[in-house]
Amino acid sequence: MTETKKCSPNCKLFRCGKNAIMHRGNSVWCRWTEEECQISNCSFAMCARRRLLPGGICGETVKRKTVDIEPEEAIVPVIKLKGKALRKIGEKEIF
Repeated sequence: MTETKKCSPNCKLFRCGKNAIMHRGNSVWCRWTEEECQISNCSFAMCARRRLLPGGICGETVKRKTVDIEPEEAIVPVIKLKGKALRKIGEKEIF
């Protein structure tokens, strides 16, 4: 999955919003435009898993960039307990 691949109308997850796909031999035709199906130019092209990216690129082949963000240590004022609250919780200080 290191390369990005173009989505193909032969993919089992590909859907046409107009239901205008027709298979003719080895190619896939669009009955709406009477041309061979071009996913990158069609505004009705969809993916069943919603992975179709602009330009007709299959999102299943794209590796996501993830960045681990560590939470910043927030300085929270310490609350000192007295009396009944101290007996219930059992600690002198809570955050």
